[in-house]
Amino acid sequence: MHPQLSDKRIVCREFIQALDACHVSIWARLTGGCNQEKDSLNKCLRKERVERSTRNRAQAKEQRLKTEQVWKELHEDD
Repeated sequence: MHPQLSDKRIVCREFIQALDACHVSIWARLTGGCNQEKDSLNKCLRKERVERSTRNRAQAKEQRLKTEQVWKELHEDD
């Protein structure tokens, strides 16, 4: 199972439920009958990961600018 599925706030809940419902049938699971549901879930999780990475990158850039500003102010005092 995907590690993202253990998160408390599940973003792709309807895709997870669809895949779980499909996996009830062992035959569908073994013969590829659930591939569409799995692909939809993977696309949803990828979208969430890309959005999270973009937010984290922006926050890191902002924090880096703040840190550089503080160092600049410290060196101006010398």
